[in-house]
Amino acid sequence: MSSLRRLAILTVCLWAGAAEVCLVSAWADTQVIPVPSVSTTRNDGNDLGLIMPILITDPDGELKYLMAPMVIRNSIVGTRGAFNFFQYEPGGRQIQFIGSFTEKIERKLVFNYLDPAFSNGRYFLQFGGSFFKNATSRFFGPGQDSVEGNETNYTAREIRANWRFGVYMNEVTQIALAQRVRDVQLQRGATNLPFTGERFGDVDGVNGQSTIVGHRVSFHYDTRNNLVTPTDGMAVTAYAELNQNLRNEAHPVYSRYELEVKKLFPSESKRAILVVRANLQATIGTQVPFFEQSSLGGQNNLRGFGVDRYIDKHLIAVSIEERIHIARTRLAGVMADFELAPFLDTGQVFGNFKDVSVKDYRMTPGLGIRGIVRPNVVGRLDYGFSREGGAIFAGLDFPY
Repeated sequence: MSSLRRLAILTVCLWAGAAEVCLVSAWADTQVIPVPSVSTTRNDGNDLGLIMPILITDPDGELKYLMAPMVIRNSIVGTRGAFNFFQYEPGGRQIQFIGSFTEKIERKLVFNYLDPAFSNGRYFLQFGGSFFKNATSRFFGPGQDSVEGNETNYTAREIRANWRFGVYMNEVTQIALAQRVRDVQLQRGATNLPFTGERFGDVDGVNGQSTIVGHRVSFHYDTRNNLVTPTDGMAVTAYAELNQNLRNEAHPVYSRYELEVKKLFPSESKRAILVVRANLQATIGTQVPFFEQSSLGGQNNLRGFGVDRYIDKHLIAVSIEERIHIARTRLAGVMADFELAPFLDTGQVFGNFKDVSVKDYRMTPGLGIRGIVRPNVVGRLDYGFSREGGAIFAGLDFPY
């Protein structure tokens, strides 16, 4: 399980009563909360360890820094040491750093800088990079008809770099240019499942190394009252992207397109918020690596299945959830809200738009628990049910 997920589990543990056994020390505006971590997920195995979140607030009580060193024992990849660092500044500016080292295979280094109000609010600026090895990645074969019995495992060794620069046309509309580089190589995984390279060697992207360079233009319309913890408004994102795999001797060019609409419907008191998300994706071209195509399953869509359970060139997905406020309390020197979130996700992937069929939609109902420190932090734990047994996901953000 990723380090971000553990921070979300921290929030859930506190809500469930773990705060009663936490040792809280305070000096100046700093709070330290040792919390045990016990968790399990379908792909990532069982975890047992200790998280040491450190929350630092400014004189006004606003969260300034969040740091979380941790030591975790995982049933698949062994002992993991990790450190998470988040810095929050006025105007929504954020700096993020994550580093982790695991006894078996897995490594992670992540840096990200985000400033949604760059140069006195005239521009949007984001850049970052990462290196990681994920030893529990799964692939079942391409298409909506892939079967659970074909499950394989691989280590995704990736290097990523990206930047995005946006210009605000008005207070709610942004046009942006972005570029990304993604270098991927599939290696043997950490489980006893068959290696993806042996079972699906004829699938694009499985063998050899891929270096993807992408150029994107995007449109953003956003009336939400907060980028991280919104309670009202609407967001529309559309992009067109041109990509090339530099490792492929033929240098094939393919394009990707996406339209996503998110709408929040709050009650008058905002103690209940209905959130609806619709997503359409399309990939046009040949020799597109499978990991560059659309996927369903994971923490952000079709949450009853594991990450990337269904993969194909195109995608249609719809999700709804009701975020219900249940409590507000002071936690580690900051005010925290807690929510229940019953949800329903549905969608399908397909290779051709003429193949879209009502009978091929997968549906996963579920329930989420959220801990929120406004305006910058969301911790969540979601359980989604599916015909393959369901899945549990956690993170430091809303799913949409």
